[in-house]
Amino acid sequence: MRHVNIAVFVPHSGCPNHCSFCNQRAISGHTKQPVPQDVIDACETAMKGGCEDAYVQLGFFGGSFTAIERGYMLALLEAAQGYIKNGFLNGGIRISTRPDFIDDEILSLLKKYGVSAIELGAQSMDDGVLALNKRGHTAEDVRKAAKLIKKYGFELGLQMMTGLWGSDDTDSVNTAKEFITLKPDTVRIYPTVVLKNTLLGEKYESGEYAPPDLQQSVQLVARLLPMFEENGISVIRVGLHAQSDVERDYLAGAYHPAMRELCEGEIYYRKILSALESKPKGSYEITVSPCEISKATGQKKKNILRLAEQGYCCKVRGSSDINLREIRIETKCF
Repeated sequence: MRHVNIAVFVPHSGCPNHCSFCNQRAISGHTKQPVPQDVIDACETAMKGGCEDAYVQLGFFGGSFTAIERGYMLALLEAAQGYIKNGFLNGGIRISTRPDFIDDEILSLLKKYGVSAIELGAQSMDDGVLALNKRGHTAEDVRKAAKLIKKYGFELGLQMMTGLWGSDDTDSVNTAKEFITLKPDTVRIYPTVVLKNTLLGEKYESGEYAPPDLQQSVQLVARLLPMFEENGISVIRVGLHAQSDVERDYLAGAYHPAMRELCEGEIYYRKILSALESKPKGSYEITVSPCEISKATGQKKKNILRLAEQGYCCKVRGSSDINLREIRIETKCF
């Protein structure tokens, strides 16, 4: 079923901390706090856009939804109730929040208002990294909140960041492993992007902090993606959404409008090279799922060029009898 996501941004609302990486204006592209009428307008616009036979979900993103002023939070939720009752929001409501603002009382309330999915901004499961980056919560807070959310029957989403101040690849891999033990339904992976007007921006400009560059982050995320996929966990986002505000305030780090495609291309390169290394140098035809041809080829044919440097002249074709991430290699004469 086609998914339709109606996003309402609540920028930096409710969050008691100012995290090292946070510049919500640039990240979300929004500075205005929404009012209930904005929720209604967003739903009405989506209805006019044609959502028949679609799974439609309203999402409150950008801040710590369960930490905002209670009356304001309820007013935003109340504005969506008519669309839940008439069946338009058949996927319910999705929210993002902090792990230290989850408890039995708030979960009971969210259930009453049709919230179906809760995403936790965990970022790391290393307490030292969390403290350095001014998160204001611990890894244990994430564990407790995740278990409670699943106990109440919500869809659980976890968000992680790679390349934070004090973090390294080992921390990120360990965070992914811990996420897997918590059995989330979804995960988002955000390689760190250093923006102006943030603590990380100050640390970067002073020389105290150097984030992983784009290629380093691609190499790491290409390790993390299969870990989640092999455990049946859907990675629903890799990297920040392309935003003019991000591009304007960008200082350093792994920002690319097609971040996920770069990472998936790296996964294919490693898979193909591993299969070819036991074969003699020469010409080969690589068969993949039709929808994965561009990933297997690599952006700007990067994978084909790298394979050629290793002595393998390759062409990529699609076939409907190949599953996602699978490859078939045959010797060919070009």
